[in-house]
Amino acid sequence: MPIEQAARYAAEDADVTMHLHRTLYPRIAAHEALERIYREIEIPVSVVLQRMERNGVLIDAAALVRQSDELGRKMLDFERRAVEAAGQPFNLNSPKQLGEILFGRLGLPVVRKTASGAPSTDEEVLAKLAEDYPLPRIVLEWRALAKLKSTYTDKLPKMVDPRSGRVHTSYSQAVAVTGRLASSDPNLQNIPVRTPEGRRIREAFVAPPGSSIVSADYSQIELRIMAHISGDESLLRAFEQGLDVHRATASEIFGIAPADVSAEQRRYAKVINFGLIYGMSAYGLAANLGIERDAAKNYIERYFARYPGVARYMDETRALARSQGYVETVFGRRLWLSEINSPNGPRRSAAERAAINAPMQGTAADLIKMAMIAVQRWLDERRMASKLIMQVHDELVLEVPRAELDEVRSELPRLMTGVASLSVPLEVECGVGANWEQAH
Repeated sequence: MPIEQAARYAAEDADVTMHLHRTLYPRIAAHEALERIYREIEIPVSVVLQRMERNGVLIDAAALVRQSDELGRKMLDFERRAVEAAGQPFNLNSPKQLGEILFGRLGLPVVRKTASGAPSTDEEVLAKLAEDYPLPRIVLEWRALAKLKSTYTDKLPKMVDPRSGRVHTSYSQAVAVTGRLASSDPNLQNIPVRTPEGRRIREAFVAPPGSSIVSADYSQIELRIMAHISGDESLLRAFEQGLDVHRATASEIFGIAPADVSAEQRRYAKVINFGLIYGMSAYGLAANLGIERDAAKNYIERYFARYPGVARYMDETRALARSQGYVETVFGRRLWLSEINSPNGPRRSAAERAAINAPMQGTAADLIKMAMIAVQRWLDERRMASKLIMQVHDELVLEVPRAELDEVRSELPRLMTGVASLSVPLEVECGVGANWEQAH
């Protein structure tokens, strides 16, 4: 590009940015908490993110090509099974053809219609139909594999920088309203971990010879923040005593001793614990657990009876959000809710759910950013060769030479739990492996 053209463009960028700063910064500076978040979290972490983006992560492209071939073969098998279940050939990629097979030929019940009046074949509809019929289940499995193949195993090898041999994502600080970091080109936040095929993709994120991947993950961070914010005595006690919080919840809900809680009861409690954080209704809980709505409503009522502090927090937070239009994280980040007083019922309900969850998700985002700053500062002070290479949800991922492994592994939990003091202890789980999946 000609220097004159680049200079004009860059000068205009700088000039407009300065005008924006002069307009917006006084509004931040007027609030001590926002000023502190800006100065002590967002600006320092932007420098850490820039270094992480340049570091990138080493990819085993050959492993992804092999996985892509395997996924392709599995998809062909699902296509064959889908044709058998349908009784005729059809294009699994065509919602129109799928709808004709499901609701015309097979006569399955119509769960919901699209805006044009045609029966819907979206994920939610297929998941509902899959409870009773084989073809929707097969199509869902096929779609999941197709998404993995197109989004990751086919695409990631093409995104490897030829000079570094690494994939370099971009992190955005100002996309998610909760303050969570967003990752793009490629998006490393959404690699699925609930299926074996999804987890295998993480095996292709590798350490170079002589190094290891180290993963450090905040344990149950949003539940701990819920305990801190709500001040609920039972929840605080469970974390302070180092109990299995899902087992403790199951014990409370089912009225039995913790030792008598079954694996299924613990699973129910886990869904309830995390579901209520995200504002899950009785209908949503029933669908998630595969139980009757009345039973789900009963579980929620028992939960709130046992954890009255959580119920009080939710009621007070909804009211506060309606009155001031925003909620705050523990550290004072403001999370605005434009639809909180909307006359549209579904939009208002969604904003109320966000009001409950946003302080927890936003506080978790603040904590992981503070942890990144602390870890990078420590690495620089110690002149370590280890480097931060990824941040995903509540997890930091590092590439660590063998000579530094023991020190990094022992120091990471101390650094990450030391960034803030809540009314419950923070915990960090640390794993090591030749690749991301092994370390996580």
